[in-house]
Amino acid sequence: MRYNEFREAFKSYTVISVNEIRRKDSRFNLRRLVEWQGKGYIKKIIRGYYILADLKLDENVLFEIANRIYSPSYISFEMALSYYYMIPESVYGLTSATSRKTMVFQTDVGDFIYHTIQPRLLFGYKLVNYKGKRFKVAEPEKALLDYFYINTSISSDDDFAGMRIGEYQYFAQVNEAHLMGYLNEFQQKSLAKRVKNFMRYMKNAQY
Repeated sequence: MRYNEFREAFKSYTVISVNEIRRKDSRFNLRRLVEWQGKGYIKKIIRGYYILADLKLDENVLFEIANRIYSPSYISFEMALSYYYMIPESVYGLTSATSRKTMVFQTDVGDFIYHTIQPRLLFGYKLVNYKGKRFKVAEPEKALLDYFYINTSISSDDDFAGMRIGEYQYFAQVNEAHLMGYLNEFQQKSLAKRVKNFMRYMKNAQY
């Protein structure tokens, strides 16, 4: 397969996997990928996953890439809280929840950070459609719970203040009944205590 044929075959793809390439051409020589990287035609994200070099990157595209290169996973933690404008500052790295091993991939297009949660907790995300494609991102309630789940030291009012959760954004987007329903699925008394204290803190912050 020549590059112009490759480009035509994959021009609609955000991420191109080696498996997808081989489904289109079972005799494809992987040395071509190294050659095309050298010529600046494609970029390697991680082993086995590539993008066309002129792919226009924005948040939606990066979220889809994050979902694809380490699956199963969905955008969560700080990145999801930023997505919902619940925290004010930009976030370092694209943070995702996964049932696989905790992993960090430093790439030319950004840092992809994956935190392990139990497989039974891999729920509470939605599919967001954009330009005929889609990505998975935690619902606001699940993003908060995932954040507390991995940050076990956050428990005091000072810790909650340090999270810098916006009061208006919190109450506009978080359904506390929904939050409690998800919290029950975690079946962790210590987590439940910290989250309930956080909810109390947010209520007091209104006044």
